[in-house]
Amino acid sequence: MHPNLEITQENGIRRIVLNDTKTRNSLSKNMVLALKEAVTKDNTNKNLRCIIITAKGPVFSAGHNLKELHSDISCRSVFQDCNELMMAIVQTPVPVIAAVDGLAAAAGCQLIAQCDITVCTKRSTFSTPGAAFGIFCSTPGIPLMRSVGRKTAAYMLFTGHPLTAQEAYNAGLVSRITENDELEKEVNCITSAILEKSHAVISLGKKFFYEQVEMDLKAAYEKGGKVMADNLAHKDGAEGVKSFTEKRKPIWS
Repeated sequence: MHPNLEITQENGIRRIVLNDTKTRNSLSKNMVLALKEAVTKDNTNKNLRCIIITAKGPVFSAGHNLKELHSDISCRSVFQDCNELMMAIVQTPVPVIAAVDGLAAAAGCQLIAQCDITVCTKRSTFSTPGAAFGIFCSTPGIPLMRSVGRKTAAYMLFTGHPLTAQEAYNAGLVSRITENDELEKEVNCITSAILEKSHAVISLGKKFFYEQVEMDLKAAYEKGGKVMADNLAHKDGAEGVKSFTEKRKPIWS
């Protein structure tokens, strides 16, 4: 693990904290590899229910450490590692939540865009300013466009201008905005809601959520019907329906 990455796990919640304020929590090669390990380690264990990625300091993450991008070989390696981290977030069977209090820029913005849920404070900002440094934010633009749509993504990528928290929320980049001192409260509200659900059902749902995004409408409905039938055939699906009809809380397996 990276010396500036803090990881704790309690009550089914794994908290990953970026704590490299000297580099503005840059996503160096080693930091990316450590993040990937932190996200994927034992992530199929049913006792793990969700993962939170957050950071210390006024910058959530300023993106890649540009000092590492000094050769074709090294930069290709850095970008490949980052791509694998993003796919690990998608493939992790539990929700991954970004909790942002400050600036998320370039690959830092990519990270929060790829997380399943993003919560931010009112003072947070989001940008993809790579073109100003001669490196267009091509990979950050991948989850960005899938979150906010073409026009907003193009504005961010071509101008480098940041979005405010409210603009990011309106565009669909973040899920919730909180007062500056209530980020933890909102994150706890979200994790509590997740903990009430069946681990198996959430995992099944997350997998199909990302599969259907890449399908055409007809194929998505065909696959979705099968997924829901399989869901009902699962013991937790049956228990959910039964508990609803009996007007009681479900007991998940």
